[in-house]
Amino acid sequence: MQVTQTKAEGLSHSYDIIVPISELSERLDAKIAEVQPQVTLKGFRPGKVPAAHIKRMFGKSMMGEIVEGTMNEASEKALNDNNIKPAGQPHFHMENEAEDVIAGKADLAFHMHVDIMPTFTPADPAKLSIERPTAKVSDEEIEKSLSNLADSQKSYEDKSAKSKAVEGDAVIIDFVGRIDGEAFEGGAAEDAQVVIGAGQFIPGFEEQLTGVKAGDEKVLKVTFPADYQAEALAGKDAEFETTVKTVKKPVDTVIDDEFAKKLGMENLDALRDAIVKSLESEHKAQSRNRAKRRLLDALDAEHDFDLPGNMVEAEFSVIWQQVEADVKAGNVDEEDKGKSEDDLKGEYREIAMRRVRLGLVLAEIGQGANINVAAEELARAVNAEAMRYPGQEKEIAEYFQKNQEAQARLRAPIFEEKVVDYILELAKVTDVEVSRDELYADDDAPGAAPKKKPAAKKKAPAKKAAAKKPAAKKAPAKKPAAKKAPAKKAAAKKPAAKK
Repeated sequence: MQVTQTKAEGLSHSYDIIVPISELSERLDAKIAEVQPQVTLKGFRPGKVPAAHIKRMFGKSMMGEIVEGTMNEASEKALNDNNIKPAGQPHFHMENEAEDVIAGKADLAFHMHVDIMPTFTPADPAKLSIERPTAKVSDEEIEKSLSNLADSQKSYEDKSAKSKAVEGDAVIIDFVGRIDGEAFEGGAAEDAQVVIGAGQFIPGFEEQLTGVKAGDEKVLKVTFPADYQAEALAGKDAEFETTVKTVKKPVDTVIDDEFAKKLGMENLDALRDAIVKSLESEHKAQSRNRAKRRLLDALDAEHDFDLPGNMVEAEFSVIWQQVEADVKAGNVDEEDKGKSEDDLKGEYREIAMRRVRLGLVLAEIGQGANINVAAEELARAVNAEAMRYPGQEKEIAEYFQKNQEAQARLRAPIFEEKVVDYILELAKVTDVEVSRDELYADDDAPGAAPKKKPAAKKKAPAKKAAAKKPAAKKAPAKKPAAKKAPAKKAAAKKPAAKK
């Protein structure tokens, strides 16, 4: 086996590797000798099939396996001999035809390119200074939360038979949805409650019930959103044959001890205390998110080193796919409107570079501090993911148990958050009291930075949470096994946040 380095520029390394025919032939003979005692073929006694016959029958397939294994072995030897830590899988290019190599007519000669991990010294967490915004729970927030609770517990009472429905009323209906005259799966319901103006159903559905009264029959004409989750319904015009059974008006909820007891609390004071604790917990989580944003900015400013091209391209590909999907759906950031594709690609490539850089920095700090994700932490993450798909929990859990790559996707954010917490413990963190609105300003996603672009480096986008899709009622989020779409509207997708 001959390994020759042909390129070593920055993080990009290339090697030419040659394994002669004679070595491949020796490996094939050794493989045949290894399996010969177990080979059973018609006309031969078990274990007595001649090596030459095995070679004629299975030599080509066995040589294919040998070539693949030899390439992996050779690439690993090249990396080990040169003390290289690869940034991803190497790329191979065969110099000779694969068929000729397998047929024993040519040497195994191939070119290997690999990007290596950069070497750098991470910033000392203890030398970082971070401001952490905090906010106290105000009386106004408490009262607003109580009001929202009351609205969520709102009851309705029948209006007179001739009373027409107005915004805020609940209309009890039976309906059947049709597209091109054909009823579709999930498009029918009986005794469905539709609150006019609640925004739970696809655009135009609720509004067309304004003015109806008990006993009315009406055909509601609507168009499913273009980005509706059920692709068979997306962008389609539909008609819902509707029968109005009852029109109800809302009854104001009195916020008192009795109301609190209906919610499982001892009295109104206990309910207020529970609300305060909940809001304090939310504020604390948001305060930590904002501190994380500033920490990421500080780390980005402290580091400047070459990045593996393949990692940047992979990250850019993920980001750009999301950008293209957002553009197609009409969800484009105001700051991106009117820009050329080349300009956008340039900006989002900078974002990809930032994300890769920060990922490497956090990984280096975490490894230096011996931070890892415990088995029980990963198990909880798998369980949480499985719980998102009622009825499929077992299948989802088994999927993650058998798929190392899927496990890595769950492990990565857990590791990142543990490293961030570790850095925040060591860094000089100064709490700064702000208003509730200031605390939650520009809150596109956990860990995202404000929309405002910095003078130098553009903020990297936070990974978006998958938007819930609701037809007449909101459709469930996508699951591994497809589900039938009902009639609720799809929630609007947010443009990609920039971190």
